[in-house]
Amino acid sequence: MNTPYTFHPLAFDRLSEAEQLEQSRHFLDTMRKRRTVRDYSTEPVPFELIANAIATAGTAPSGANQQPWTFVVVSNPDIKHQIRMAAEEEEKISYESRMSAEWLAALAPLGTDWHKPHLEDAPYLIVVFRQAYGIGTDPATGEETKIKHYYTEESVGIAVGLLLASLHQAGLATLTHTPNPMGFLSSILQRPPNERAYVVIPVGYPAADAQVPVITKKPLDEIMVRFE
Repeated sequence: MNTPYTFHPLAFDRLSEAEQLEQSRHFLDTMRKRRTVRDYSTEPVPFELIANAIATAGTAPSGANQQPWTFVVVSNPDIKHQIRMAAEEEEKISYESRMSAEWLAALAPLGTDWHKPHLEDAPYLIVVFRQAYGIGTDPATGEETKIKHYYTEESVGIAVGLLLASLHQAGLATLTHTPNPMGFLSSILQRPPNERAYVVIPVGYPAADAQVPVITKKPLDEIMVRFE
């Protein structure tokens, strides 16, 4: 039998139209400056910025409010080195044999390759894991049970979006890295069997000489369809 939620009044601050527009425009302007960064300074970052961003990610909506995510924060140099070595091993194979010519051509303008120094240079790595299912305990037998999770891919994707936005708002640079396969992350970080590595996010300040490729984003009229 399902236990119903209790309800209480929504806490909602209604803004004036002028305030809405001001905040909306400011956020858009800030986010338009966000870029994927591959060159990091080793300068320390206040941990509270990381913790606040993860707390923000934790406010994301999720299927049945199951919150199927785990954020593993790594600053230990030895562990970052292990992650880099394992990631580069997989990436080297991918670039040399797994990726199609079409895929490599799509990546070429971005100047990426299998070398991943940012995995060590960035002060923090946030490794996001998706909980494919929950783990509970049968009250009658005390045995471990699996709890079905719903819409985990979508839920974690939304949380990662909030995480990236929060880190950018805090004045930090990020990169979304998805080495394939990613099983080594579960092993290095000793994660339980219900968790699947979703993305690795280096976080820090950009290096003084950091450069990014010249790219454009699709204009609004190419990504929005409106019915009136």
